[in-house]
Amino acid sequence: MTSPALALTVYGTPGPQGSKNRNAAGALYESSAAVKPWREAVKSAALDALHHDDGWAALACPVLLDVTFSLRRPKHHYGTGRNAGQLKPSAPYFPTGKPDLDKLVRSTQDALKDAGVLADDSCVTDVRTGKRFVLTGEDTLRTPGAVIRVWRLNDPSKEPTP
Repeated sequence: MTSPALALTVYGTPGPQGSKNRNAAGALYESSAAVKPWREAVKSAALDALHHDDGWAALACPVLLDVTFSLRRPKHHYGTGRNAGQLKPSAPYFPTGKPDLDKLVRSTQDALKDAGVLADDSCVTDVRTGKRFVLTGEDTLRTPGAVIRVWRLNDPSKEPTP
C-alpha cells in the first residue's frame, strides 16, 4: 500500500448510526439526530473528491477503511471563572463516552457507499479507526470531523510467486 485510493477530510459533528425508533404512527426513524447531517457531510466531501476523477469506479475489491474522528470536548472539561478556556487537569485525554466508535464507523461506511466510493459495505475487510478530542493527536482536526482514508488491499492469491 503506497497511497490511499481516496483521502478525505470531513468537517461536522460525527453522528452514530444507531438504533431505530418508531413514532406513534409506526414509522421508523433514527434515534440519533446527528446521523443524517454527518452522512450528508461525508457524502458531500466524497463526491467533491471524486468529481475530479473521471475514471473512478466504486471499489468492490477488499479495502482498508482508516478513519480518525475528532470530537468536541464537553464543556465540563474546562475550568470556569479565571480558568475559563483552560483544560482541567482531571479532563480525560481520550473520549470514552458516547458516541460509540462502531456506530460512527457504520454511519461513515454507509455514506461512503451512498457517494459511490464503495460498491458495498461488505468490501471493507479491515478497519483502522479511532476517536479523539479535537487537537489531541495525529490526524485530529481543529474542529469536529474526521480524516478518512480508503486503501485498496492487494489480493495475496493474485500476487506473483517468486
